[in-house]
Amino acid sequence: MTTTTPGRTAEVELAIGGMTCASCAARIEKKLNRMEGVEATVNYATEKAKVTFADDVAVDDLIATVERTGYSAAPPAPAGTAAGDGQEDGAGGQGPHDELRTLRQRLFGSLALSVPVIAMAMAPALQFEYWQWLSLTLAAPVVVWGAWPFHKAAWTNARHGAATMDTLISVGTTAAFLWSLWALFFGTAGEPGMTHPFELTIARGDGSGNIYLEAAAGVTTFILAGRYFEAKSKRKAGAALRALMELGAKEVAVLRDGREERVPVDRLAVGDRFVVRPGEKIATDGTVVEGASAVDASMLTGESVPVEVTVGDAVTGATVNAGGRLVVEATRVGSDTQLARMARLVEDAQNGKAAVQRLADRISGIFVPVVIALSLGTLGFWLGTGDGISAAFTAAVAVLIIACPCALGLATPTALMVGTGRGAQLGILIKGPEVLESTRKVDTVVLDKTGTVTTGTMSLHALHTADGEDEEAVLRLAGALEHASEHPIAQAVAAAAADRVGPLPVPEDFANVPGLGVQGVVEGHAVLVGRQQLLAEWAITLPAGLAAAKERSEQAGRTAIAVAWDGEARALLEVADAVKPTSAQAIRRLRDLGLTPILLTGDNKAVAQTVAAEVGIDEVIAEVLPEDKVEAVKRLQAEGRTVAMVGDGVNDAAALAQADLGLAIGTGTDAAIEAADLTLVNGDLRAAPDAIRLARSTLSTIKTNLAWAFGYNTAALPLAAAGLLNPMLAGAAMAFSSVSVVANSLRLRRFRPLG
Repeated sequence: MTTTTPGRTAEVELAIGGMTCASCAARIEKKLNRMEGVEATVNYATEKAKVTFADDVAVDDLIATVERTGYSAAPPAPAGTAAGDGQEDGAGGQGPHDELRTLRQRLFGSLALSVPVIAMAMAPALQFEYWQWLSLTLAAPVVVWGAWPFHKAAWTNARHGAATMDTLISVGTTAAFLWSLWALFFGTAGEPGMTHPFELTIARGDGSGNIYLEAAAGVTTFILAGRYFEAKSKRKAGAALRALMELGAKEVAVLRDGREERVPVDRLAVGDRFVVRPGEKIATDGTVVEGASAVDASMLTGESVPVEVTVGDAVTGATVNAGGRLVVEATRVGSDTQLARMARLVEDAQNGKAAVQRLADRISGIFVPVVIALSLGTLGFWLGTGDGISAAFTAAVAVLIIACPCALGLATPTALMVGTGRGAQLGILIKGPEVLESTRKVDTVVLDKTGTVTTGTMSLHALHTADGEDEEAVLRLAGALEHASEHPIAQAVAAAAADRVGPLPVPEDFANVPGLGVQGVVEGHAVLVGRQQLLAEWAITLPAGLAAAKERSEQAGRTAIAVAWDGEARALLEVADAVKPTSAQAIRRLRDLGLTPILLTGDNKAVAQTVAAEVGIDEVIAEVLPEDKVEAVKRLQAEGRTVAMVGDGVNDAAALAQADLGLAIGTGTDAAIEAADLTLVNGDLRAAPDAIRLARSTLSTIKTNLAWAFGYNTAALPLAAAGLLNPMLAGAAMAFSSVSVVANSLRLRRFRPLG
């Protein structure tokens, strides 16, 4: 996708292939930004680069720069090609399905081959006469084929003078494997009957009888497991956009020569007229040319009350016709519609979000060069002392082997698996490790109103009767008439009436008055239910008490419905989007975590302020469009705040993606859920503070695990450099560090939500 912008610049979005960590994205971004007239942002999660460049720079030059950096680049696949359909991606690599399948094959293949290798090395009872040669046979495919992605990435990094986790894994496993080969073919390790005694002693040796195949195979398998779980999470990076585009109607009834013809939506053209029946989605943006109805636009606009539309009113694609039959003339189609613009907002927000640099890569950038330098220094030292080449190489290789991050490979995935597993039990879904760092820094939480703080459905809030009128009689007659209407407000009244008075009578006569309400005959009474204007048409006025109640209701942002029968106004019903009973408690808990809550909604200011006062929120931003929600989040971020966003609708998706931490209500739309970092499955807002607490605990556990892993390796490095580390001690240190990491991660199972 290439677009031209004012000022003789152009913008292109490139699909990037070959990235294995956030540092890869940073490296590509740095190289692109060094080009004259180029500004680039590279996102590791979406595997895309958004580049703005001067008109004297060609797209081919950008692609060539990326390729010289060691990665592939190409314009992304055409719109409509499902990401994850198994096709090749735009970067000339594999599609997400193929990539995940290949990684899964490497993981399970390596696991099957590694288990017997580790068992034989660690249990002397399993070391039969030629066990070491069987270990070599099983370990070789793991180190060569299983670890190939790490070797390839390490080579790419080396060519550009960089070092990451991939470098450490590749160097450590290769050193262990090559040393084992030397010991088997040229040392004494290949002799029949060779064993590794289970001795945890510190002693010098020449290494010719030592093999480290279990370390090479085991580390590869552990790291592959971590990468597999990460890839599964990352595969959903583009799902928010797909979910948005799938919200629209798939087919539409177009009017041609006075007859309806059902055609796919993508065949609609501007100027076409199409029919929308009650309950159907409006196919595209347009103008009503026939009919009147109520349109539920809460999914897109956040307004809790359905919008009344009639001839001449504009309607938006993907909203739902909740009332009568409409004929709409298409004014915008395809990529020009509001839904398509929202999809672009989500994508821009995802691409603009700063990639979180993985902790292990940050540490590895320092740790790897130090280890390699120490290994070379050890080799030079022992050669200089005259102890012989074998002893010198034994000590040098031992340094590389003990630095190979077995526990480091477990540090993130084990904590993440336990943390996400515990979260799933509590109705909290965490997408991946990259979302955790921001939870520690969040200081502001922005909450959508409709469906998040409130239920998202209309309900009867209050009932005011004229003097001498019976509430049950009002509900019985009004509910019976409203039950015959498809309008969401009418259905709210009917549901409340059925709950209070039981089965409702069937109207003897019924008529819908577009935009005003309903009228009919119920049990011999001529009943009117609707706006004050409907009663005025029948020369009925509201008594002073009901008129005052109507004014107070509207000031609070609620919908007021008048009820009259037999020529007199009898009652006033207040209908509103009810606040969830747990919302106020959730807001208090968010404040206890040090967060400042802000209510952000597309609804009108009176409604927003009423809801905010009820749940204890001081700051309100109301009457905003979807793109304004994104700008509101950006504005808060520009003030130096770290923002969490909680929402449930399509209109929240772009803001959820833009926020430093996005929390989606699981009862909301797929677009919101996929754009968010955390999902609260049961729709209870009290899960939001629990989710933040759990994410912070998981991040803390990962950091502790990394400290343990590097601590063990660092402590053992002096022993390795001194040539005092035998295979059993190395294996025991590696096993103990791994057990410590797993045990620390399991503590997350004891996480408890607030009472």
